[in-house]
Order: sequence, then structure tokens, then C-alpha cells
Amino acid sequence: AVVSTRSTGGRSEAGKTSMRSIIFANYIASDTRRLGATIEVEQSNVRFLDNLVLNIWDCGGQDAFMDTFFTTQADILFSNVQVLIFVFDVQSSDVKKDLEVFQSCIETGILKHSRDAKIYCLIHKMDLIPKAQREEVFTARRSELEFLSKPLQITCFATSIWDETLYNAWSTIMSLLIPNSGALTHNLKKFADHIDANEVLLFEKATFLVVAHHMRKEHSDPNRFEKISNIIKQFKMSCTKMQSTFTSVEIRNKKFAAYIDLFTSNMYIMVVTSDSMVCSDAVKMNINTAKRFFKELS
Repeated sequence: AVVSTRSTGGRSEAGKTSMRSIIFANYIASDTRRLGATIEVEQSNVRFLDNLVLNIWDCGGQDAFMDTFFTTQADILFSNVQVLIFVFDVQSSDVKKDLEVFQSCIETGILKHSRDAKIYCLIHKMDLIPKAQREEVFTARRSELEFLSKPLQITCFATSIWDETLYNAWSTIMSLLIPNSGALTHNLKKFADHIDANEVLLFEKATFLVVAHHMRKEHSDPNRFEKISNIIKQFKMSCTKMQSTFTSVEIRNKKFAAYIDLFTSNMYIMVVTSDSMVCSDAVKMNINTAKRFFKELS
């Protein structure tokens, strides 16, 4: 198995535990209200695509604990980190302190112990900012973080647990951790061309995060993948409550036909075609034919 170590950081009430629970523990946004504050460090292992094990450190954000991390535990928390995800509360009452903690995390932790780590900053709870101001607020905060993180490069996302932005960020991050993501995408393109599909996507089975996709026809909604992830994940949870198992779904109207089906032991596939009259059995036959080849890649 390929083991990737990841740390999640941020000050108290930034939303670290809530987003981890939504992505990896099947919580819905409203359920996170009952979560308590993280004390010190919560460590957990999550299996992703079967052959990738994520060692997640959810670090408590209370000031006293953050000080301890940097003075006595930095070598433990920041050694062999491949990905650091730092979460900021966009409406924090002490932005100056947030930035100081982030800078200490970079200087004391990453630069000394894991200089090659990829760094992602989630500007979180963006739903609390008026829509007309979000882009301006996000751009200003991103500029501050890029300056503080020099000489390292960072990638920033605007996120909220109440819409598709959280899945967008985590799908991007997770896809970069998959060793054979390039091969998956390349062969997905060949498959889409072969069956003349508009789009083909691969979702990780447990989290329904997008791990690979290929688009042959432009679409007006750039966030559609994450919206689909949210919808199907909620539907899967509803099936579980009814003691049923979600395997596949077909959606069809005058403009398109879409098929979501279990593809390998750890992935679902979605095929979208503008030929709404296409035979369902033909699509399923093509999917079944490709399963064996993609199983070897996953």
C-alpha cells in the first residue's frame, strides 16, 4: 500500500473537524453542529481507493495547544508530511493571530521537516460572506497567505460545508495523491472517445470524490462534478438508512442520458451522452467491457 501522511491545521473553530467528518465519515452539514472541539491531536487512518492509506492528523486549534505543537511536537507532527491542509475561518475575530499561526506552521514545521510537502489553504465558511464580496475577500486573503508562505508555493480554495466548494477542494487534493492518476485520466479519454460520450467521470466509492474525468463537450457549469458528488452521496446515505445498497442509477431526458454504475471495487463511473435515445444495455455493455482494464489501474 502507498501511505501518504497528511496534517490538517488551523485555529479553534475554523472548521477542520467538520469538513473531515463530511468528507470521510459521511456526515451531512447539519450534523456537524453536534461535534465538539478537537483537543490536542486526533489521528486516524483512512483508506482511499483501497491502495492508498491516509494518515490524518487533525490538530486542535486552541492557542495553548498550538503553542505546544510548535515548541515540543513539531518534529512529530510535521515529519514526512506530503500534504498540509490549513483551514482559516474567513470571519475570524483575530485574523492577525491566524496568520501568525500559519507562518509558524510553515517556518517551524514544514520548512524544517517536510520542505517538499504540498500546501493547501482552505478559506472556510465563505457562505457567511455576502456573495458580492466573496471574490474580493478571498483574493485579499490568498495574497496575504502567498506572501507569508514564501519561498514555498501554496494553493488556496474558498470553501463552505453548505455547497459544492468543499468537494471541489478535496477532490483536487486527493487526485494529486493518487500515484497513477495520469494513467486513469489518459485511459478515461480513450474510453470516452470509443463510446462517443460527452463526459466520463470516476468517483471514489466511499467518499464519492472525483478522482478522474474527461470532457469531450463543453458544459456551462464548472461545479457540476461536485454537485453530483453531493447528490449521490446523500442518496447513498438514504439507501443505507432504508437498509438498501446503492449500485447504479440512470437519468434520462430529452437532452441527455447519464449512467452511474459501480465500476471497480473502489470506484463508480459516470457516463454522460447527448444521445438520449441510446440503449441502456449498450452503455452497460461498454462499461462492463472496460471494468477489467481499469481494475488493474485502480
